[in-house]
Amino acid sequence: MVGAVIVKNGAIIGEGYHRNYGEPHAEVNAVNAVAIPADCEGATIYVSLEPCSHFGKTPPCSDLLIENKFSHVVIANTDPFSEVNGKGIEKLKAAGINVTTGILAHEGAHLNRYFLTSVTKNRPYILLKWAESKDGFLDVLRKEDEKGPNWISSPRSRKVVHQLRSKYDAILVGTNTARIDNPSLTVRDIEGVNPIRIVIDRNASLPSNLRIFDDEAPTLIFTETDSKIEGSNEWISISFNQLIPELLQVLHHRKIQRLMVEGGKETLAQFISLNMWDEALKIQGDVYLQNGLLSPKLERPISDKFMLNNDVFSTYFNT
Repeated sequence: MVGAVIVKNGAIIGEGYHRNYGEPHAEVNAVNAVAIPADCEGATIYVSLEPCSHFGKTPPCSDLLIENKFSHVVIANTDPFSEVNGKGIEKLKAAGINVTTGILAHEGAHLNRYFLTSVTKNRPYILLKWAESKDGFLDVLRKEDEKGPNWISSPRSRKVVHQLRSKYDAILVGTNTARIDNPSLTVRDIEGVNPIRIVIDRNASLPSNLRIFDDEAPTLIFTETDSKIEGSNEWISISFNQLIPELLQVLHHRKIQRLMVEGGKETLAQFISLNMWDEALKIQGDVYLQNGLLSPKLERPISDKFMLNNDVFSTYFNT
């Protein structure tokens, strides 16, 4: 999530952004957008993340800026990735280019929060999401034979949730949610890419006819039983003594940067008790349940709040 803007004599002469992994970086696209390449000499380039200094999927952007004789580089955030981490800035300064850092750093860090979390914490960025009643319950107390979702939010709110799912690499639920609610965990209400589905199933006891095991999207099942692969489903054996840290380590090694946790109560509580979360979304529906499973409580101020129909969306950040 990197953008670049080139300015000369008070006018924008080039813009670019990093479109896809492995493709040209923002600086390259911005330079290529300049109508007269020689105009880059003496220009200023504003970039949201430190220009790279190493050969990866693409050549070093710092070399590109030096070759095109930029006079000033303005950077929001330094890149904590070990192959960069200040080296791009050092290279630019050594070439005589004026470098300014920390401009709109907070906004830049928010834009790149998934990448920065992956690099600095060696785990995915974690969003906790749940819907609760007006009186603070996730669900009623179920009888053994009571299955299926107990909707709290409106159909329109669920469509918004599907849009949010499409922006995440993976979505996780616990055993009880998978068994009782039988969710699909797809983006079926919109056009988008389904996230990888993740379910915690310690004893591999979930029935095979659940929607989470269909072929609508790949599913990872974390268990203490044997590892195996059947179709689009993969069982991964890990120790449940350190369940959440080990699970997150596996996801990190698989390049999963964005994880959405949809509960239920016990699963959400585990992430909260370990302080292993970055953002939370609470959707308060226009219903009262009067009793049941209490929703999580976060000791954080609400960062953003809006209403959709009669549902209230509240966002929290773990900062």
